[in-house]
Amino acid sequence: MDLKHFYDHLDDFAYKHWFEGIETPWQPLDTFEPSLRDALDDLPDVRQVTSLDGLTLAKNDALSRLNEPACYVERWVEITEPVILKPLDIFLDRGTVLEPSAIIKGPAIIGKDCEIRQGAYLRGGILVGDQCVIGHNTEVKHSIIMNHTEAGHFNYIGDSIIGSYVNLGAGSRLANLELRSPADKRDALFPRIRLEVEGKEVHTGRSKFGAVLGDYVEVGCNAVLSPAVLLGKESWVYPNFTVPKGYYPPQTRLAPADRKIKR
Repeated sequence: MDLKHFYDHLDDFAYKHWFEGIETPWQPLDTFEPSLRDALDDLPDVRQVTSLDGLTLAKNDALSRLNEPACYVERWVEITEPVILKPLDIFLDRGTVLEPSAIIKGPAIIGKDCEIRQGAYLRGGILVGDQCVIGHNTEVKHSIIMNHTEAGHFNYIGDSIIGSYVNLGAGSRLANLELRSPADKRDALFPRIRLEVEGKEVHTGRSKFGAVLGDYVEVGCNAVLSPAVLLGKESWVYPNFTVPKGYYPPQTRLAPADRKIKR
């Protein structure tokens, strides 16, 4: 599972160094939160603010009852210069537009010229590259999204890494938690996820793990990716298809058995 099977544009990603020397494609998730906080501390020449017109900042109050720092977008906001909302550890870069009713929890980094649309829910531990769309009623949690990627409508992205120029069709989901037994639920246990790669069982070491999607992946409307899907670059998932966990090489086409695949 060489990274060249996933990314053509990694060199264009501002945080490509997070992928240097890794042994598995999901390894950046294991150190993601401390890496994200280090990145927030190292941002050069960025104005730090404690408030921003059009945003309601919540910390340890009714809007953040779980003591998770958050901001609520009250009206249309265009970011005209890079800023960091220091109380919340949220960085917003130039040209990004926030639409009313979006919620962003820190820590988070959102790149240049992005659209965070109405009703989007960014739950914290978020890195979004440049020129991305996080759309209406889309939820993102503990995930890395590279450049020029769109999750425009009713998507869920959990504990995942998404490459550049990826499109998630309306209603598609990247599930991050396997089904649990009654005993697991009673004891609040989350078993570690395993998957098979080239005939060998691989232990991910993670109890929550969504997907790794390579560059140019297309996911059709209402498709569901099971936990621990590794989808090589330029692959397609047809609408309404459920992808079982595992590794799929570049240019894979995944469709129901009765669907004729066009190449």
